[in-house]
Amino acid sequence: MLERHKECIAMLLAGGQGSRLLVLTEKTAKPAVPFGGKYRIIDFPLSNCVNSEIDTVGILTQYQPLELNDYIGNGQPWGLNRNYGGAHVLPPYQTSGKNEWYKGTANAIYQNISFVEGYNPEHVIILSGDHIYKMDYNKMLKFHKDNGAECTIAVRDVPIEEASRFGIMNTNPDGSIYQFEEKPKKPKSNHASMGVYIFKWDVLKEYLIADEADKTSDNDFGKNVIPALLRDGRKLFAYTFAGYWKDVGTILSLWEANMDILDGNFALKDKHFKIYARNYAQPSSYIADCSEIKDSFVAEGCSVKGKVTHSIISTGCVIEENVEINDSVIMPGAVVKEGSVIKYSMIGEDVTVEQNCRIGDNPEYYDKSEWGISVIGKNETVEKNSTVKPNTVI
Repeated sequence: MLERHKECIAMLLAGGQGSRLLVLTEKTAKPAVPFGGKYRIIDFPLSNCVNSEIDTVGILTQYQPLELNDYIGNGQPWGLNRNYGGAHVLPPYQTSGKNEWYKGTANAIYQNISFVEGYNPEHVIILSGDHIYKMDYNKMLKFHKDNGAECTIAVRDVPIEEASRFGIMNTNPDGSIYQFEEKPKKPKSNHASMGVYIFKWDVLKEYLIADEADKTSDNDFGKNVIPALLRDGRKLFAYTFAGYWKDVGTILSLWEANMDILDGNFALKDKHFKIYARNYAQPSSYIADCSEIKDSFVAEGCSVKGKVTHSIISTGCVIEENVEINDSVIMPGAVVKEGSVIKYSMIGEDVTVEQNCRIGDNPEYYDKSEWGISVIGKNETVEKNSTVKPNTVI
């Protein structure tokens, strides 16, 4: 009998607390935060795997995992419900009654070595659960194999004046990496790491075991594992990705990524590269004759009677009469009652905005240091006649 194995499996790091997303992640893991009207952030790496013919994904959860676990279920919406492979939610491992939290990105994979070994893969791709992008990992895997690489790191070229904000890969003319610099003050190149890694599994396993044995280690890929590979002269290559990619780890970047859909900078609809999601059945939206919708996206199951401009209205929202919404993201199940005005804001899931509230406003009316996106957290109620200033979080 032939030994079963997978050429490449994915390990998706989805346990982050997302503290920079503030109230949007107080009750929800960051990868489960709604995006684009009818998706969640985790839909993008999962869909990338499916579109790249990677059918085995370990999803490493930790912080507020219940909603995320429920959302993923058996992986069926992404075609990841399989007898051999598929989607597997992997919480921190329990041994002898002791619950060992994931201490870092490398430790999270270390704790799941036995899961990976069960598929006997030649290669493992490590992914983050908080990036918005569409990427064919097959092309990266081919590049990895063609170069005989032991580790390949996806990079995107950023303007050199912004490079000091990123982890930068310095490369030789053939694309091999000779140095990794974390947020360098004087960057030598503009190849910014995307946090997407492909490793030869036997090499990664060796370095994970060594990293775990080092009690001074932060157990982190960027801080520890990648530098160790470079120190030992291992074959590391940078794979350049030219498509849209956004780290949505902050309120502003999450808002910007939603606006990028409306502005045509990121196309969600693509019959050749579909983004899959667990979309619960919704009726068609009711758009009243008195409504006015411009440069916006309205998902299924909504009732809209107000004025919506350059905004995203997610599934199951209610927008009453004489409501004005500009440059905002209204997350699933939110209700905005009559007479309220919302500008440059993100309204969380199942929020109720009572009558005649004013949330956020135009940036030109405020000192730049005072301006920012206003955010209302999940399940909150904004009381009648309230004013919520820009850059305010409730």
